[in-house]
Order: sequence, then structure tokens, then C-alpha cells
Amino acid sequence: MSSLKETLQHDLHTAMKAHDKVTAATLRMVLTAITTAEVAGESAHELSEAETLKVVAKEGKKRSDAAAEYRRANRPELAEAEEAELAVLEGYLPTQLTDAEVEAIVDRVVTESGATGMAQMGQVMKAVQAEVTGRADGGRIAPLVKARLAG
Repeated sequence: MSSLKETLQHDLHTAMKAHDKVTAATLRMVLTAITTAEVAGESAHELSEAETLKVVAKEGKKRSDAAAEYRRANRPELAEAEEAELAVLEGYLPTQLTDAEVEAIVDRVVTESGATGMAQMGQVMKAVQAEVTGRADGGRIAPLVKARLAG
């Protein structure tokens, strides 16, 4: 079985041969982000599958946020370009959890951890994020955890 990074590299070559400019540019960008993450810090290291997935998810979030900003600024052509890149990246990410699924995970983690108030929010967030890695954004999780712990 090939790693996510190897899959991205293979798909980049395929996209280049097919003259698929959007896919090729997007995959080049995400592979550069992965390489940057590999050499960041004290010493260079190969990213694990989970770390690679996290980089891809982070790049997807950047595209999503940029598209939303471009829409607010009435720049649909730029928003569409970001959304096209996001669509490419989503093909490499696990299926996103629904709000109901995230809520069920939050409820279970709060119950299992015995958290009773906002003082334990960090502990609950850490546990939930570990469980939903790549399948739900922290921005979706935090309000659910706050609501559950607040009342």
C-alpha cells in the first residue's frame, strides 16, 4: 500500500501528463507544504500518514477560508479558483463528519472524561480532535464543546 505522499506524487505526474493545470498546481502546492513540514523544527523527518493528512487538511482549510473571503469581497472568479483547488484536495481527505456525528463524539468524550465545566475545555478539545483528525475542523468542534460544557 502506498502512502498518501506517494499517492499525491503519482497523481501529480498523471495530472501533468493530462495537462490538468488546476490539479497539477494544487498537488505541487500541497507536496511543497508537506516538504516544508518535513524540514521544519529541530531535525528533518518523514511525516507519518496522520501528519501528512493534517497538512492536506490544513491546505484545504486555507482554500475554503480564501474562497469565503473572496465571495465576501465580491470576487467570484477568485473564489471559484480556490474552490477548484479545494475540490482536488478533498479527494485526498477522509469523508467529513456531519454536525450530528461530531456532536455525538463531543457528548461521549465529555461523559467519559467526566468534564463538568469550561475549565476542562482544553482536555475535551484535545480528545475530540484526536478522534476526528482530518474529518472535522476545530472551528466546528469548539462551539459544540463550549455549548456542552456551559450547560
